[in-house]
Amino acid sequence: MNIGSHAIDIQNRDKLFFPEKKITKGGLIEYYDRVADRLLPYLNGRPLTLSRFPDGMEGEGFYQKELPDYFPDWIETAEVKKKEGGTITQVLGNDKATLIYLVNQGTLSFHPWLSRASDLDKPDKLVFDLDPPEGQFNLVIKAAKVLRSLLEEELDLAAFVMTTGSEGMHVVCPLKPEKGFDEVRAFAQKVAEFLTHKYPDSFTTATRKEQRNGRLFLDYLRNAYGQTAISPYSARAVEEAGVATPLSWDELNKEGLNARSYHLKNIFKRVSHKEDPWTQFRNKAKNLEGSSGKLAKLS
Repeated sequence: MNIGSHAIDIQNRDKLFFPEKKITKGGLIEYYDRVADRLLPYLNGRPLTLSRFPDGMEGEGFYQKELPDYFPDWIETAEVKKKEGGTITQVLGNDKATLIYLVNQGTLSFHPWLSRASDLDKPDKLVFDLDPPEGQFNLVIKAAKVLRSLLEEELDLAAFVMTTGSEGMHVVCPLKPEKGFDEVRAFAQKVAEFLTHKYPDSFTTATRKEQRNGRLFLDYLRNAYGQTAISPYSARAVEEAGVATPLSWDELNKEGLNARSYHLKNIFKRVSHKEDPWTQFRNKAKNLEGSSGKLAKLS
């Protein structure tokens, strides 16, 4: 397969990667080939954690951060400081050839950093991860709606929503990369605590599952150095072959909506006639300074 100046030898194209959906490795590569223009802006310049299943969903999977020595030298990389000291080299998802090469290596899912290699200490997005307690997806939808109301109407931030293709939803705010992770995470925690106090029967910030009592955990913990979040338009390592799918806010009212509503078998029906609901994501980046002050006045 020729992409630009790079020839990628696609191997085991007929290997079944998602048995339940009867999707082969070749089918997965075709997906990423077709969706690359939508996906790559969310990967560009960010270190990646790869979820790899070289033998498909029925084989052993693993997460990979560090660049293997056999990857070609044309793949762009970044040296990343580890919390415990030292550095590792991680892949940057900067172009289509890299994307297809990684899928050919058995990568199912792409998990980019919340910051860019140009300034790894300052995130340019804030993420709330909303997974349903005991299958109560109605609580995920409620959480997404109240987060949007608070973030946009009270705190002057832009909020975007997507299904994760796995269990729940993400609500994401684009930021100007001016604050460090500690400040961004502290802000996200205060947002979660504010909503927990306002809706104590629905939401919690308890990290231990046995303390949640059927409430949804407003998970702000991804907002930390070295953490990642699934990329929009990434496939997921689930039998249903879910795809992380950006939504418009009015789609939260769609009957039967769930985390895996969109998957490799139906995603093209959607993207072929619907513009990416997140096209203005970067243009709506805000500074947290004013938002922090407004939140303090509300609390």
